[in-house]
Formats: sequence, C-alpha cells, structure tokens
Amino acid sequence: MSFKYDFVKNRNLYFIISALLAAIGIIFLLVTGLKLGIDFESGSRVNIQANETLTNESVEKEFESLGLEPESVVLAGKNDQANVAFKGALSKEEIVKINTHMEEKYGETPSISTVTPMVGRELAQNAFYAVLIASIGIIIYVAFRFEWSMAVASVIALLHDAFMIIAVFCILKIEVDLPFIAAVLTIVGYSINDTIVTFDRIRENMRLEKVKTQEKLAEIVNRSIHETLTRSINTVITVIFAAVALLFFGADSIRNFSIALLIGLTFGAYSSIFIASQLWYVMKSRQLKKKRSRPVEAEPEI
Repeated sequence: MSFKYDFVKNRNLYFIISALLAAIGIIFLLVTGLKLGIDFESGSRVNIQANETLTNESVEKEFESLGLEPESVVLAGKNDQANVAFKGALSKEEIVKINTHMEEKYGETPSISTVTPMVGRELAQNAFYAVLIASIGIIIYVAFRFEWSMAVASVIALLHDAFMIIAVFCILKIEVDLPFIAAVLTIVGYSINDTIVTFDRIRENMRLEKVKTQEKLAEIVNRSIHETLTRSINTVITVIFAAVALLFFGADSIRNFSIALLIGLTFGAYSSIFIASQLWYVMKSRQLKKKRSRPVEAEPEI
C-alpha cells in the first residue's frame, strides 16, 4: 500500500527537530530561567472593588501616591475591579495605608493576600507532583489497556508537550503563574487523548494482519496515522478556535492561560502525529529484531 506521505520514513527528522527545540529551551532555562509570578515567589495581591470605572493608569497613580509601585494591574468585571500584584511581601504598615486610602477613594476595603517564598516553593512542588502523578496514571492505564511500549511513547510525547510550553514561556519571558499550571495539566489530558486514538487504530490494524517485518510494521503505522489524521487536525483546529477566542476576548487574568493553551495544543497535535507513533515504531522494531535473532532450538531426536 502506498501513502501520500511516509511518516515513519522521516521519523529521524521529527526527532531532530524536537531535540533541537528542547536543547534551545534547556539553554534558555539555564541562562535566564523562568519569569515566575508571585504565585511562586514572594509577593502580594491587592484586589480592589470600586464603585466607578477603573483604568490601569488611575490604579497605578493611586498606588504611586502611597509610594508603592505595582508589578502589574489587571482589570476585571466591568472594569470596576482591579487585581494588583506586588513583588515582595507588603509590610503591615503598607497594608494599613492601602486599606485606609482605597476605602476612602473607592468606598470599600480591598482584600490583600501575601505569598511567602516558602508557600511559593510548595506551589511549585505541588505543580510538579501533579504532572508526575498524571504521567504515572497514564503509564499504568495505557500499559494495561494497550501495551507498555505504547505507554512509554505516550508519556514521552506528553512530557515533550509540557516542556515545550515551559520553553516557549521562558524564551518569550512570559510570566508563569497558577493559570499556566492549569493550562499545562489541560494539555496533558488533551495530548494523551489524541495519542490514544492513533494507538487504538494501530492496535486494531495489528490484529487484522500478521506483522513479522519492519516494513509491514511501518506500513501499519503509516496507515493508522493517515486514518486518524483528519480527525486529529479537525479536533485541534476547533479547540484552537476556542483558545484564540479566550485570548482575544477573555479577561487579562487568563491571558497567560490562553497563550499556554495555544502553544500546548500546537505541540500536542504535532507530537501525537509525528512523535508518539514513531517512538512506538522504534521500540516495536527492536522487539521484532530480538525475536528474529533468537536461536531456534533443535527438536529432540526420537
């Protein structure tokens, strides 16, 4: 059977592209590091509820009159709410000044929350544990439902997608916050779903034919990808539409979430088509080679 495009034949090209992107990401992480938000570093948030329309400039001016410089100001609601972030924890005196001033100015006392460095480290650790637990769960499920080699390929592709989001955020110097972690976990679920669909088709095609050569194995992988390709592309396009809508029409507070979602969706579609199945093919090919290289035991003489 001939195919318009041979995915398996060009697998090394995909591996090299991913390896280069990962290497660039690692270099940026080591040199510049992630731009952590106050969710992961010491900082304070001031949530203001006003009885008038707010602007970023007007809110910043109010804090400047108190001798404070906000890290960021994000408007919410009908622009009558503001979420103001500060790097470093506010002192008790500064909190008292803010409460008194904002109550006189806007008629309501703002709510102020502070994140200490210890809490930030705990949040970062919990985010790492969440991805780790999700990966372990996926390995167990896929190994039980399919086979161990598919489980390994799935998780490698999944970690590939998660790391690419981190790498792009590092390169573009976009702030990493809790919504970013939510986006990474969302992509973990999306990416594995697309990969499982392709693996399910591979399994069904493997049941229909006896596979004893690498050529036959490559044919089945190519056929399975082509049979699920339209579905994968249509799915990612529809989800991207939703992510783009969130980016342009959503609140500023979820902008980083939307950006992470777009990056993850793109790499998720790429890995499910070009990485996961090719990794499984490499592992399965080695298994076939081992079977063929095993010596055949001589039958006992009668």
